[in-house]
Amino acid sequence: MDIKAKLRPFYVAKMLYEQTDEDHYLTIAQIMEQLEKDYGISTSRGTVGDDIKALQELGVEIEVVPSTQKRFSLIGRRFDLPELKTLIDAVESARFIPKEKSAALVEKLGSLTSQHNTEKLVRNVDVENRIKADNEKIYYIMEALNDAINANKKVSFQYFTYNVRKEQKLKYDGYTYIFSPYKLIWNGDYYYVVGYSEKHKGIGSFRVDRIVRCPKILEEDALQPPKNFDLNVYLNSMFRMYNGQRKQIELVCSNDVMDAIIDKFGKDVHVLANDMKSFRAVIETSVGSVFYSWIFGFGGRVSIKSPEDVKTEYAEMVRTAAEALSE
Repeated sequence: MDIKAKLRPFYVAKMLYEQTDEDHYLTIAQIMEQLEKDYGISTSRGTVGDDIKALQELGVEIEVVPSTQKRFSLIGRRFDLPELKTLIDAVESARFIPKEKSAALVEKLGSLTSQHNTEKLVRNVDVENRIKADNEKIYYIMEALNDAINANKKVSFQYFTYNVRKEQKLKYDGYTYIFSPYKLIWNGDYYYVVGYSEKHKGIGSFRVDRIVRCPKILEEDALQPPKNFDLNVYLNSMFRMYNGQRKQIELVCSNDVMDAIIDKFGKDVHVLANDMKSFRAVIETSVGSVFYSWIFGFGGRVSIKSPEDVKTEYAEMVRTAAEALSE
């Protein structure tokens, strides 16, 4: 059999995939014309009809509209248009995806529908001029971390921060972290890897886009999480994945901030009555400037009741900030 004849059904499938959808179709005459023009294949109406039947038998969802000229359109796709729009919005707004990779992903997503729907995928979502990550190796870093998690192996890597000249600088003069990864987490527009840090002797997290290069997967098995470690509890008590000392804290909250407390700590957060206008919430969280800024953002509607050292530290931070304004 001629090689073109073998490829003909695939060319027919390609035409239907690229040019048809619920609102657009091709007739057998149009398919025959394109086969001749684009691929140099001469064929008959019956042969094209048999190709379409073979594709249907294979499981391709092709709608046939009876008329003087039967109309054929591909209606079964892995993603429908609203799903593709949602995925494109997510890709374009995700800070952890570099700008060039974001554009490439959007182009690939656009190829999953017909050419007629391409214009409909141009999004008008305002992502606030979203700043994109500039670590082009992030895909490979995430893949290595995921492989290590699946294989239950430790990894080693270096980490960077920015100096005052906006230059990347290796943290701790190029210190190599040994880390047992447990989970990749998307939090606050960034990907983090959560696991056991041998440097910090405990559970911690690192921003994936700040890892210098692809982590090395070590032969040594990862350390198992502590028996009492609950990832969901850990995440609910974190503020932007800040690795501070964890403490039990009692808050006094105005009744109108219950939504915010549940959004942050979940429905299982322990709450107690305080008075008619407020309630108490007992939480366990990482303590530090990020947590204090969250408290401050409520403008006095959330206050720290205990412990005393946390109250003192928060008051000192507010006092220092106020004094800086008068300098």
